[in-house]
Amino acid sequence: MEISGLTKKYGSSDVASVDNVSLSVPPGAVFGFLGPNGAGKTTTIKILAGLLAATSGRTLLNGYDVTRQRSAAMQQFGAVLEGSRNVYWTLSAWQNLLYFGRLKGMRGADARARAEELLTGLGLWERRDESVGGYSRGMQQKVAVAAALIADPPIVLLDEPTIGLDVEATRTVMDWIRTLSRDRGKTVLLTTHQMNVVEELCDRVAVIREGRVIADLPTEQLLSQFRERDKYEVRIEGELPELTMPSGFTASSVEGATIISGRVADPQEIYALVDRLREQRAVVQSLAQVQPDLEDVFMGLIKGPAHD
Repeated sequence: MEISGLTKKYGSSDVASVDNVSLSVPPGAVFGFLGPNGAGKTTTIKILAGLLAATSGRTLLNGYDVTRQRSAAMQQFGAVLEGSRNVYWTLSAWQNLLYFGRLKGMRGADARARAEELLTGLGLWERRDESVGGYSRGMQQKVAVAAALIADPPIVLLDEPTIGLDVEATRTVMDWIRTLSRDRGKTVLLTTHQMNVVEELCDRVAVIREGRVIADLPTEQLLSQFRERDKYEVRIEGELPELTMPSGFTASSVEGATIISGRVADPQEIYALVDRLREQRAVVQSLAQVQPDLEDVFMGLIKGPAHD
């Protein structure tokens, strides 16, 4: 998937909802595309899916230009878009998959075999003949995922695919995403507000803010760039003893323990703090350098200084 200089403006507005976005996603990668609400994520995905026309820029799906080779480009992906109406509620899960399979040009026998495989894998086979409108929100989302995969496309666009799902259903969808990428070589573009999903699945992450990409790095590299090497956390048993806290340190009680955390200019300062705690007979349970998770990094990026 190649996106170059993608821009989208509405009407005569000078404000771009997507502003000169360029991204490159290699085959077989799970690519996390993150941003706050209104940042331009869904607009970008709708342009990729051919639902919106870009004001300028170029988009290639598996080598096909979405604007100039629309018919071929539309055969390269399956999509689950944000919201609940990705499938027809009056039809059964089985009918939905056969319908979308035929739309993608599949033969009837192939569509039926593929539908059985998907519905079985997502735990819906026994209820395949029930109307989707009577399903739970989680089951409806599973059918939407299956519909996106029915023609076995090389690219999968997933806009909030786990929204509304319980823990078990979320895990099922995550397992499918992992299988698509690692075992079947699919390229997956994923948006979600669940940072644990991104951190577990994504090879690379881009963050968009106010229509512009402000970060685009392999997940581990993104985390390492924001690692706070001078921040430490000391966990002691029970309540905090009477202690004058060093400048920049805070303490909080968590599950029968006290967590003291803060930054130091010299690592020796943290050992001096531990010695003072021990002098007061505090039981030190652990000492660790604080490592950020993806949520910390994401919040730091989107709350950072505005663009020039």
